[in-house]
Amino acid sequence: MSRVYNFSAGPAVLPEEVLKEAADEMLDYQGTGMSVMEMSHRSKAYDDIIKTAEKDLRELMNIPDNYKVLFLQGGASQQFAMIPMNLMKNKVADYIVTGQWAKKAWQEASKYGKANKIASSEDKTFSYIPDCSDLPISEDADYVYICENNTIYGTKFKELPNTKGKTLVADISSCFLSEPIDVTKYGIIYGGVQKNVGPAGVVIVIIREDLITEDVLPGTPTMLKYKTHADADSLYNTPPAYGIYICGKVFKWLKKIGGLETMKKLNEEKAKILYDFLDSSKLFKGTVEPKDRSLMNVPFVTGSDELDAKFVAEAAKAGFVNLKGHRTVGGMRASIYNAMPKAGVEKLVEFMKKFEEENQ
Repeated sequence: MSRVYNFSAGPAVLPEEVLKEAADEMLDYQGTGMSVMEMSHRSKAYDDIIKTAEKDLRELMNIPDNYKVLFLQGGASQQFAMIPMNLMKNKVADYIVTGQWAKKAWQEASKYGKANKIASSEDKTFSYIPDCSDLPISEDADYVYICENNTIYGTKFKELPNTKGKTLVADISSCFLSEPIDVTKYGIIYGGVQKNVGPAGVVIVIIREDLITEDVLPGTPTMLKYKTHADADSLYNTPPAYGIYICGKVFKWLKKIGGLETMKKLNEEKAKILYDFLDSSKLFKGTVEPKDRSLMNVPFVTGSDELDAKFVAEAAKAGFVNLKGHRTVGGMRASIYNAMPKAGVEKLVEFMKKFEEENQ
C-alpha cells in the first residue's frame, strides 16, 4: 500500500523522513538497546532528547531567555482551564471568539471568573476575523485571549489584537511553526502538537516567567500549576516521552530545510495553488473572507451536500483522504500543514478540476 495524501486536521501528516528515522530507531535508540518508548524519562539518553528538543525549538522560534518552554499533557483543551487557574488574579479576562475552540476556551474560563466576549465572528459562521484594533478591553482584565488560527473555519489573525497593554494569550495549535512569530508579543503561546508538530498527546506551552507564580486560584491541582512543571523542567511526572522525541525530530527537520522563514514561503506557495483554484472554480468555493484566510486549513464547498459527499468519497478512492469538513460545518476542508508536500496540493487541485468537469 503506498502512502496517501492525508489532509486531516489532526492528528495529521508528519514529515516522511521523520517517520523513517523513528522506524529505524524503534528497537534500538542510538545504541541503548531499547526503544525511546521503553526508556526511563530520568535516564541520560532521554534527558538529552528532551533538552535538545527544547534547545532546537528555542532556536527555531527565537524564544527569549525569560520564557519557559513546557512539554505538557491534556491537549489544548486542558489549557482552557489551566490558563484562568494560573492567570486570573482579578478574576477577569477578555476573549475574542473566532471559532469553536476559542468559544470552548471562553466557556471554560467562565467557570473561574468573569470571561468577557469582547469580539466575535459568530454572526457569519466564523468566516472572518473581527477588527481588533480598538477593542473594549476591560480595565482589570488579567489577559486577552485569542485562537490565532481557526482549524475548523480556516481563518487566521494576520495582525494581533491591540490588547492595550494587557497580556496576550494565544492558542496556536494549528499554525504552530508554520511561520516566524515574535514571541515577545505574547505572555503565553501554546499548542497541541498533533496538527503541525508531532503525534497526539503533547501540548507545548511557551510562557513568560513572570506569569509563573504560586499565586493561583484556590483549589488548583498540583498538576495544573505552571510552576510545578517549570520548576521540574517538564519532568515532574512521566512526560509524553515518545511524543516529545518525535517533536524533537520535527524541529531538526525544520532547521534542516531552513527554519521558519523557508517554511512560511513553502506554506504560502502551497496555499496559493489551492486558493487560486477555488477563486477561479465554477463549482467549488472557499468559505472564508480572502483577507483572513489560513495557510493551514482551507475549507470549501460545492453548494450541494450530495455533491460534497460524492467529492469526499471519490477523492478518498483516488488517494486524497480526510477531506470531509468538521461535523459542525460540513463541506470539505484540506489541511495543508508543514509536512504536506507541494505535490500533494497540486495533485489535489488536478483531481478537483477533473471532478468539476465531470460534475458540471
